[in-house]
Amino acid sequence: MGAGTDATRVASYNPWVALYWLVSGKTVGGATLYPESGRLDRMEALRLYTVGSAWFSGEEEKKGAIVPGQLADLAVLSADYFAVPEEDIKGIESVLTLVGGKVVYGMEEFRDLAPPLPPASPSWSPVLKYGGYGAPGYALERSSRPASYSLAAGGGPAGGALWGPLGCDCLAF
Repeated sequence: MGAGTDATRVASYNPWVALYWLVSGKTVGGATLYPESGRLDRMEALRLYTVGSAWFSGEEEKKGAIVPGQLADLAVLSADYFAVPEEDIKGIESVLTLVGGKVVYGMEEFRDLAPPLPPASPSWSPVLKYGGYGAPGYALERSSRPASYSLAAGGGPAGGALWGPLGCDCLAF
């Protein structure tokens, strides 16, 4: 069995929110959905996210664990997942992310190691105005759009190029 966020279709793409839910049985707002007997311990939840998901995609020989011969994909976290209070799990962030052994993201003391962020996609993404997970300053640092940018100005659903009047350049169904 594997665990994941289901991308952005029905849940947050933030893995720590999903891990919090698996461990606590609670929504982000604090509503308890599952009794203690239906919850996972932290190690099992993390195992499902890593080794379990690699097995689910048929890539268990390639990724899912930090062992010789596998991809060097890992993150240095803002807090110790195994030691923080349960309520703090959902607030954990990566301060350094490596994919294939190369730095792809860095904050705080690792900021200088990171490559520049790519442009947000689609071009009308709310992250350009409001920021996003792990990038609260993204909108201020990366956006070249004026604060008055309007979706109807040709960059959003009313004027997207790929789907015409629908304006969805994301190809997510």
